[in-house]
Amino acid sequence: MKKTILALPLLATMAFVSFPAWGQEAADSTGADDPLCCVIFGADAFVITVDGLAEPQGNNVYSTVTVKAADRSSIENTLRTVPGLQQFRRSDARSANPTSQGITIRGLGGNASSRAVLLLDGVPQADPFGGWVAWPGYDALALGSARITRGGGSGSEGSGAIAGTVELFSQDVGNLIELGAAYGSRNSVDADLLFGRELGQGQLTISANYARGDGFTPIIESQRGDVDRQAEYEQAGIAVRYVAPLTDNTELQANVRAFTDDRERGFAFSENHNDGADASIRLVNRSDTGWQWSALGYVQIRNFDVSFGGVAADRNSVRRVFEQFNVPSTGLGARFEVRPPVGDNVELRVGGDWRRTEGETNENFFFLDDDTPRRSRNAGGSTATYGAFVEASVQATEALTLTGGGRIDFWTIDDGFRREIELINPFPGSVRTDAQFDNRDGTEFTARGGFAYDATDQLALRGAAYLGWRLPTLNELFRPFRVGPDATAANELLEPERVKGAELGLDWDSESVSIGITAFYNELDDAVANVTLDTGPGLFPGVGFVSGAGVFRQRQNLDSIESKGIEIDTEFDLGSLVNNLSARAAYSYVDAEVNASGDAAAVDGLRPAQIPEHNASASLLWEQENGTGASVSLRYIGNQFEDDQNSRRLDDAFTIDGRLAFAVNDRLLVEGRVENLFDARVETAVSSSNIIERAFPRTFWIGLRTKIE
Repeated sequence: MKKTILALPLLATMAFVSFPAWGQEAADSTGADDPLCCVIFGADAFVITVDGLAEPQGNNVYSTVTVKAADRSSIENTLRTVPGLQQFRRSDARSANPTSQGITIRGLGGNASSRAVLLLDGVPQADPFGGWVAWPGYDALALGSARITRGGGSGSEGSGAIAGTVELFSQDVGNLIELGAAYGSRNSVDADLLFGRELGQGQLTISANYARGDGFTPIIESQRGDVDRQAEYEQAGIAVRYVAPLTDNTELQANVRAFTDDRERGFAFSENHNDGADASIRLVNRSDTGWQWSALGYVQIRNFDVSFGGVAADRNSVRRVFEQFNVPSTGLGARFEVRPPVGDNVELRVGGDWRRTEGETNENFFFLDDDTPRRSRNAGGSTATYGAFVEASVQATEALTLTGGGRIDFWTIDDGFRREIELINPFPGSVRTDAQFDNRDGTEFTARGGFAYDATDQLALRGAAYLGWRLPTLNELFRPFRVGPDATAANELLEPERVKGAELGLDWDSESVSIGITAFYNELDDAVANVTLDTGPGLFPGVGFVSGAGVFRQRQNLDSIESKGIEIDTEFDLGSLVNNLSARAAYSYVDAEVNASGDAAAVDGLRPAQIPEHNASASLLWEQENGTGASVSLRYIGNQFEDDQNSRRLDDAFTIDGRLAFAVNDRLLVEGRVENLFDARVETAVSSSNIIERAFPRTFWIGLRTKIE
C-alpha cells in the first residue's frame, strides 16, 4: 500500500513556495496505484493527475521515487533532494554554466551530458546538441508530479537511460487564476502566473514565470580581484497546454512552451544566453475493457551562445578567449505504445520510438588583445535512433509481481564535420581544417526485468536487473571546448556507452512510517569522460595552443566505471504528536571507481569527477490546510573531485533552509524564506590554479500569493 506524505518545499529555493509543497514518496514497491494528490486552498481543492496511460504494473519492482507538486517551486532544486540524483556541478541555474547541467544518478557521472533520461509528458528534454538540461525553462510550467526511476534500461521510455529516468507530468489546474511574487536578497525578484479555464469540452492552461537577480560573486572572497563581480541572471518562460476529449476514451493533449535564459559567470566576457521552444501533440486512449494506446509527436528548438574570458593570474585583468556565438539545434521525435487486453493478471506493452537530433556550433577563438578573433570554427552533425520494445508484467500470485522486457535500437551518426578558417591577415579566409567524418551506425539490444514480493502487509521485497545504452551527443563527438586555461578535444570516434546493473531492495510501509532501502551495482562500459593527456605549454591536436597554466584533455571511452552503493528513503507521519506534522530523511552512499587503460591509464582506480560518496537530506514540516506553516530542511553533500585525476577536491558542505508562512485569509498567503541560513561555502569548481567558485550564499525571501476562482 502506497502512502504519500507531503515533505519540505525548502530545497526548492528558486521560486516562491506557497501551499503544501513538493513532497517525496519512499521507494515504491507495493504495486498499488498512485493516490490522487489534492491541494487545499481555503475550502476548495483541485486535483493533480497524470494524463498519460496509467503507471505500468511492473514499475513497483524498480527503485522509484514519486515527487508530488502543489506549488510553483523550482523542479531543479527539488530533484536535488532525491538521494543519488545530481547534476554535473553543485551550482543551480542562477549561476552555473548551462552546459554543466546534465543529470545523472548513482554515481554514473564523468561529464556534463545527462546519463538519466528526462521526460516531460513523454517528451525527451535533453538539449539536442549537448545533452544538458535548460532548467529555467521548467519554472514556467504547471507541474503535477515527477517520477524518478533509479537504474538503467528504461525499456519503453527510449534509449539513453544509463542511470535512470526522470518523468515530469503536467498538472490539471481547473478554473483558477493564481499569482505569486517574491523579493529576495541582492535585488532578486521571482514572479509567476497560473491561469486555467474550461474551453469548449477541454481544459486550457497558461502558465508563466519571470526571475531576475543581481546575483552574487562566485569566486570566494579571499581570491577575488578587480575583474570579479556579481553574476547577474534573468530568466522567463511561458507555457500553454490544451487537453480535450475526442471520444469517450480518447484524449488530445497539445503543449507549446518557450523560454529565455540569460546568465553571467561573474566577470567580463562570461555571459551566456539560451533560448528554446517546444511543441508536442499526444493522443491517449484509456479504454477500460479494450485496447489502450498512446501516440506522441514532438519538436524541440534550441539556440545557445556563450563567451569565455581568460582571467590573469592576479585576477585584475581579463580578455575574451573564446565565444560560441550561435549554436542552433533541433530535436524531432515520435513514440507510440499499445497495451492489448491479454488478461486480468497480465499487462503487455508493445511500441516503438524515433528521435533525431541535429545541430552545429559556430565559434570564434584565438582572440587578440583588441578582442579580435583570429580563427573561426564550425562543427556539428546529426544522430538518429529507431527503437522497438516489448514488456510484460504478470501478477503471478496475490503477493508476487514479475516483469520483464527488451528493446532493440538502430542508431546512426551522420554528416559530422569540423571546419576552421583564418579570419585575419596574412591569410584571411584560408582553411586550416576541413574534416568530413565517416557516417557510422550500429544496433543495440537491451533488456530489464525484476520481481516484487509482498512478504507481509507491510514488508515488500524486490529485485531487478537491467541493460541500457546511450549514444554520444553531437557536442561530445564534434566540438572541442575550453574552460579557463584548460582545453578539451572532441572525438568523432566515440562509441556508445553501455550499462549493466542489478539491485535488491526492501520497503516497509506502515500507517505512520515508510522506509525504503536499495542496494545496487552498476558497470558502465565505454564511459565517455574528459581524459587528461598532457599539460601546457604546447600545441595539441584538435585544440591548438594550451598555456603553461592549462591541461590538454580529450573525450575518450574509458574501459568502465563501476558504481555500487545503497539508498535509504524514510518518511514519518508525526500527526499523532502534532497535527499536520511530518518528517523525511534520505541518504545515499556511492562507491564509484574508474577502470581505465591506454591513454587513460593514469585515472585507473580513481573516483569519477564530480561524484560524492555521501549525500543526505532531512526535513521537518508543519503545514495547516490554509497554508500557514513552518519548516526546516537540512542537506549534506560529501566531498568530490573536480577533475578526472582526483587532484582537485571540492570540500563537503552542510546547508540549512527555513520557511514561515501565514494565511491572511482564504485568498492571500504571506511567506518568508531563507536558503543557506548559515552561509555555508558550497564549493562548485576549483581551477588548475586553485581558484575556487561557490554556490549561492545566504538568501532571504519575502513573498505574497493569491488565488482567484
